[in-house]
Order: sequence, then structure tokens, then C-alpha cells
Amino acid sequence: MIKEYRTISEVSGPLMLVKNVDGVTYDELGEIELPSGEVRLCKVLEVDGSDVLVQLFDSSTGINLSRSKVRFLGHPLQLGVSEDMLGRVFDGMGNPIDGGPEILADAYMDINGLPMNPAARNYPSEFIQTGVSAIDGLNTLVRGQKLPIFSGSGLPHAALAAQIARQAKVLGDQAGNFAVVFAAIGITFEESEYFVSEFRRTGAIDRTVLFSNLANDPAVERISTPRMALTAAEYLAFEKGMHVLVIMTDITNYAEALREVSAAKKEVPGRRGYPGYLYTDLATMYERAGRRIGCEGSITMIPILTMPEDDKTHPIPDLTGYITEGQIILSRDLHRKGINPPIDVLPSLSRLKDKGIGEGKTREDHANTMNQLFAAYSAGKEAAELMTILGEAALSDTDKLYAKFATEFENQYVSQGNEVNRSIEDTLNLGWRLLSILPKSELKRINTKYIEKYWPEDAK
Repeated sequence: MIKEYRTISEVSGPLMLVKNVDGVTYDELGEIELPSGEVRLCKVLEVDGSDVLVQLFDSSTGINLSRSKVRFLGHPLQLGVSEDMLGRVFDGMGNPIDGGPEILADAYMDINGLPMNPAARNYPSEFIQTGVSAIDGLNTLVRGQKLPIFSGSGLPHAALAAQIARQAKVLGDQAGNFAVVFAAIGITFEESEYFVSEFRRTGAIDRTVLFSNLANDPAVERISTPRMALTAAEYLAFEKGMHVLVIMTDITNYAEALREVSAAKKEVPGRRGYPGYLYTDLATMYERAGRRIGCEGSITMIPILTMPEDDKTHPIPDLTGYITEGQIILSRDLHRKGINPPIDVLPSLSRLKDKGIGEGKTREDHANTMNQLFAAYSAGKEAAELMTILGEAALSDTDKLYAKFATEFENQYVSQGNEVNRSIEDTLNLGWRLLSILPKSELKRINTKYIEKYWPEDAK
């Protein structure tokens, strides 16, 4: 039986203290009924004997301590899930905001799902094509992987996120069994409209579930939004056998909300004022992605975060890098040059790329050409720096070719715009065309049989 309490003793920012409470558990959902009849949601943060500290999902304005009532519902915050969620837009609390009908739920799932048991994990090994050459060719995304994008303020990570969400697909027989869950966390109204209109314009909305939490929404809702998205993804992947790509932008806004709530609770701050449990909190989200033994479906995750002051050692990118399997880094220098997307391929890394490429997955020459492109681009950048310092006359003919390769690589391979969707064949063939700038004798990382088979016929 649900009891009502009129024992609110204190309200401080997003937190409220209720006394003389019986039988309430951590994370339990509650309702606050104001004297006007308005109902607001809250959840239990701490239980200390008969005293309960709850977190408000809405403003504390208008809560009268003596006349407001609190009732606890006996379950945590849940999301009603169904395949009908595909093609729909929800707010950060899982309520439809696209003008469509309410979702008829097949089940109600606790949004605080558990990280996947390591013993139940299946190793990621299948290729996901994003249509972006700098990712597919050099930092390959594998089904079940967690591959974050590290961006900076003002860089076009929103456009890249929308492009990946539109273009991403799995190849082969499973191609039609693919879905995208997109969580926009703490973004502006303009950005939210951009994502919705972009998905509708291209028809990608039909296979997408979109959660949109705006910057003016409560901080507590920001903490729930990524968990809502992951709950929807878990249902589609492990109950319906779909391959789900979860894109979350911006994790920095999520961590800021976590810091705000932690400060309101008067917890001892850790690095840069973030709570000491930031690593654990991020891990409980990221580790819900992966492949599960005995399940057809999978969850692949691309969290996007803006590095404050472009600092890779900031706690958010630093801890994210520990938990995830690599990172894609966007470069401000490339952005200034007009390279779009400005992916800096040399410091970027996909730790699982070797598992998702090769014969039967992408193409037999993929690993060789990838290694050669990395080596040639690195040598070309060094040659370009020498040219800047010593002048062109100080370079050998081969060094000049490497410098030319680096420029063409950035302008053709990395820079492809937001509307170009390249297949893995297109990406590999473009890599060969760029490598043909160099003499064959310089291709020391490619097997001779691949050079004979794939060397462009029109190369001089």
C-alpha cells in the first residue's frame, strides 16, 4: 500500500529531506503533490534510518513544507519500451515530444540497468560502416565497441554525430536489423531542432530513437537521459535481436550535471570539483554496451564529449579514455584549414580495429593499406614541418612527395563533408589512389601481392 507523507523538513536546491519514512529504498521513485494539485517526480538519493534525501526532477519552486505531500511508488524510474519507439522523439524523461501518441509499452524497464558481466561478454569482431573514411579506413568501429569522439568547443561534432547516425550500417545479411539510439544531453533548442530535422530530411528517423534533453531542463533530468537511451538500446538489442548504435552528445554536460548535484549534496569534491565517483558513474553507463553471449543483438556506443580548453588530461576525457576502447580526436588546426570532419587520425585510436577488418569483413588489403597510410601521413607531416623551417630546397624529391601526400590525404581522404557517404570499398580505393603519389618502393608496409592487385591502373 502506498503511503503519503507530510513530513518534508527541508528543501535545498534540487534536494529535499523527508522525515519519518518507512520501507523506502535507494533509487526509488516518488511523487510530490503540491497544494495546487500539481505532481512532480523525485527519486531517493540517500536513506538514513527513517530520514530520506530525495532528488527533484523539477524545480523546487512552490513546494510548501507543511502542505505538500510525498508518496513513494515502490519502484525505480522506469521506461516503457516497445519497437514503436523507432521513429519517435522523446524528452530526457522518456515522454514523447513529437506530437505523436503515447507509446504502448511491451514492458517497463528500470533505467538503472547493470553493466554487462565480463563473463557474459562476446568479443567484438564485426565491422560497422559509418561512411566516414577517417573512421572506417583508419580507426575502424567494431560492433559492440565503445569508441568516444573527443571534440572541443566550437568544433563540428554535432554535424559529425548526425552524419554517423544517418549513415551507419552493418554489412551483409544483418543490414536491415540495425537501429540508432541518439541521446542529446544538455544541448540548445537550435541543436535539438537540427538533429530532428536532419534525421527527418534523410529518412534516418525511421530507424532512430531520439532522446533530447535541453540545456534549460533540470540537471537531474540530464543524469537520467543517457540511461533512458541505454535502456531503450538494451531492449532493442537483447530482446528484439537488433544491432544498435548508441550516440550520446555531450557527455561533458552530463558530468557537469553530476557535479552540480554532488555540490548540492555537500559531497567532498574530487579533481576539478567533480565527484570522486565520476569514474565509477561513467563506467556504469559505458559498460552497458557490448555483445552478450547467446544474444543475436549488440550495442555499440559512440559517446561524444567536448574537452574543456581542449585538454585531454581533463577528468572527463581522461576517465572516458580509461573505460572505452580508443578515441576519435577532432583537431582545431584541421578545422581552421577547412577540413571537414576535422578528424586528427594520428592521435586517434580504435583498439579493436584489427578484429573488425580483413577478408570476409572489409577487404583483404585493409590492414596493410591502413598501416601504410598512417606511416606515409606521419612522414608527410614531418616533411611539411621541415619545409616550413628549412625551406623546400632542403627536402629530397621523396620528401617532397611525402609532403604532397600529406596535403592530398587531408584534402581528399579526411575531408569529405557531411553529405558524402563512402562505402568501405570507396575508402580503400581512395587510399590506394593517394598512395600512388609515392613510388612503389616506398610502400614497405604492404604485401607485394596486394600492390599488384590493387595499384590504380591510371597511376603514373
